[in-house]
Amino acid sequence: MKLLVADKLEGHAVEELQHLGLEVVYEPELSAETLPSKLSGVGVLVVRNTGVTSVAIDAGAQLHLIVKAGPGSAGIDVQAASARGIYVANCPGKNAIAVAELTMALISAIDRRLPDAVAQLRAGRWERGELSRADGLFGKTLGLAGFGAIAREVAVRAKAFGMNVVAQGRSLSAQRAAEHGVAHARNLEELASRSQIFSVHLPLTGATRGIIGKSVLEALPQGAIFVNTARAEVVDQAALAEAVEKRGLRVGTDVFPDEPAAPSASFESPLFQLDGLVYGTPHVAAMTRQAEHAIATEVVRVVRSFVRTGDVPNCVNVMVNTPARYQMVVRSLDKVGVLANVLGVLKRHGLNVEELSSTIFDGAIAACTKIRVTGRPGEACVQEIKAFSEVLHVDVVALPNMA
Repeated sequence: MKLLVADKLEGHAVEELQHLGLEVVYEPELSAETLPSKLSGVGVLVVRNTGVTSVAIDAGAQLHLIVKAGPGSAGIDVQAASARGIYVANCPGKNAIAVAELTMALISAIDRRLPDAVAQLRAGRWERGELSRADGLFGKTLGLAGFGAIAREVAVRAKAFGMNVVAQGRSLSAQRAAEHGVAHARNLEELASRSQIFSVHLPLTGATRGIIGKSVLEALPQGAIFVNTARAEVVDQAALAEAVEKRGLRVGTDVFPDEPAAPSASFESPLFQLDGLVYGTPHVAAMTRQAEHAIATEVVRVVRSFVRTGDVPNCVNVMVNTPARYQMVVRSLDKVGVLANVLGVLKRHGLNVEELSSTIFDGAIAACTKIRVTGRPGEACVQEIKAFSEVLHVDVVALPNMA
């Protein structure tokens, strides 16, 4: 099988992928536009930032698996992949510590104005008086918008600084928050009102786009610290600029709207034109050597599992609950053609198979096959299956509606 790595990946991972018996092609400079022409004969595709469009998926006639070397699935047309029966997997949580470390670094840098101190010293100026008025972080309250893997790592580090932590998340309950040793806020406005430092850790979805808006930012206390190491699009940028100018909000951000695609490029942001304290980094939160190694190792694990067992860890586009409403349990002899006969009967009765699994018993004499179907098999269907001499027993079980 041919595997294409269309982004930078650590050398050890490339070597391990080759040891799986795959033909590995390493072309890290590919783009969303050039990728489709390289997918002929490719069974597994590994990307990080390279976009995988529906055009690319259509071009990959032999494509079985797309692995995102990082969290989420941004840049991959998951819907198009699902329509073609192509697995999409990712590497969640492997850069959580790296992002958490930068989050804490930005908070400390804002409080102590570290970039300004360095710049003044390099300019030959000793401004100890101006830069000796930091508030300090001990005892301050940090609000976490979102409580996924990254936010949980931030919470651990913030508590080590002696900070109080309060969190809000769509699926975060007060009980679960307490289990992690943090307080719970019911909504983002409440979270902001309780936070002297506010850190964003929300994924970008249709529901979260622009969710950190004027009402949230105005709930922050005057002069609060605001950090975003998640996605620029979850924050209303106009409202953020207004909060910097009118409320003295101090900002540290690793993400910006309309970021350059090239690793080196000229860049301007309206935030840095404001009369306020704004620090930034060029979307490097996840980019430490430790994180790169962890992600590369996880890519290998996902591909190895797929190649050796057919299972895909971290798959993002397989339905948890299919439309199946009934399960047939067919115990039969382990002989050629038995399953084909059963499936033929289901086809004649208009029953679509959503899931199927078989277990073979010791001695390979008998098997038990579980077949999940959309509709209830009628008595005629069941009797037709039972009539096969190799079939030992048939049961029909209603599945709970998990919708």
